[in-house]
Amino acid sequence: MTGIRRERPGTPTGRRYSRRDFLKAGGAGLAGAALLGTAGCGGGSSGGGGEFVFSFGPDPSGTLEELVKRFNEKFKGQYKATYRQVPSDATQYFDQLRTQFQAGSGDIALIGGDVIWTAQFAINGYILDLSDRFPESDQQKFLPGPIKSNTYDGKPFGVPWFTDAGVLYYRKDLLEKSGFSGPPKTWDELKQQAKTVQQDSGIENGFVFQGAEFEGGVVNGLEYINSYGGQVLDPNDASKITIDSPESAEGLATQLSMVEDEITPQAVTTYKEPESDAIFLNGEAVFERSWPYVYALVGTEDWPKLNPDQVGIAPIPAGSDGSVSGLGGWNFFINSFADSETQDAAFEFVNFATAPEQQKYRAVEGAFLPTLKSSYEDQEVVDALPVVTQAGAALERTEPRPVSPYYSDMSLEMAEQFTAVLNGDVEPEQAVATLQEQLQSIVESAQ
Repeated sequence: MTGIRRERPGTPTGRRYSRRDFLKAGGAGLAGAALLGTAGCGGGSSGGGGEFVFSFGPDPSGTLEELVKRFNEKFKGQYKATYRQVPSDATQYFDQLRTQFQAGSGDIALIGGDVIWTAQFAINGYILDLSDRFPESDQQKFLPGPIKSNTYDGKPFGVPWFTDAGVLYYRKDLLEKSGFSGPPKTWDELKQQAKTVQQDSGIENGFVFQGAEFEGGVVNGLEYINSYGGQVLDPNDASKITIDSPESAEGLATQLSMVEDEITPQAVTTYKEPESDAIFLNGEAVFERSWPYVYALVGTEDWPKLNPDQVGIAPIPAGSDGSVSGLGGWNFFINSFADSETQDAAFEFVNFATAPEQQKYRAVEGAFLPTLKSSYEDQEVVDALPVVTQAGAALERTEPRPVSPYYSDMSLEMAEQFTAVLNGDVEPEQAVATLQEQLQSIVESAQ
């Protein structure tokens, strides 16, 4: 569905990049700039005269190439966009962008960027503050979660392009067979239903999710923490870590209980999306927490075990503070090193690509979830995206991962502690206490 590999939802994982590392430039980095075709230092542009380069990963749906074609036809003689395909791996893409920024190059003027990159790019001055171009009146047209992911220091540094949200898949046929009228609304109800269906139907796994030590595991853990009211950062002060709380510990304890109560296999600590998806799509689990793209795989040639009538979609179960879905998706960023004429041209593409007509096209033809609120009132969009009708509430309460310039470092620590809890190596209370110290140290050492 997206141009970035699903096993790494919204993440530059693999290497640790502190702010200090991010600001370093070296020979190896400049050599890597050749991969992006950078023009060198000193604010090179995409060519001037209304021409610009737009970078994003491969798009199997073909809708991105069509979008660029439509834009160029509409603005022929005025603007011209060139789509430059980058690696599908988010880590490699992040590395290449970092190299370009360090070189001071504006070669790629428009960037399709991960929702977790905003703060790190913004604090270094790599992407434009869009306050004058993207006012509050325009921001209100978009879903609140994606807007929050683009906001740093109270200012918009990006425009939401398409979104993603964690959802719960369930075996509708098996729940009905066991006498349940609908999917679980809370984590406790999920455990109850899973255990009953396992006993009635002899199905091996009650619930599978992504518990491996990677970015997806962080998203899963934060959904539990947030659903109980826990937060990583103080909402009023992003430099203050607040993860050490009873609410955060309770969230992780609930996640651990899935394993302890034998609803979830211990092997979940090795599962990324491909592993958990395969188990559910093969009919070996009652429930799965994943992303909206999974529904399109049900009953296909690769996954013929189930048919769509057997599968339902629901919001993530609620804790004491309600249901919270982890936010995924991609935004538009404008390179601050590009010249002003090129930046203007790039923003015209942003306006074009986020307009209702184009959001509808990508939703219907490519199954991408729109970021405009109005798109969800369009019946063609609703019909094309079953997740909207079956789990629309999941899109209404999405929570971005901590919007911090130091998130890349924070994520690695959270991934380690969250998986350690699931493995039974660390108690939830100790994990959040450890993270409080680790994350605060990251923030303080980088300032």
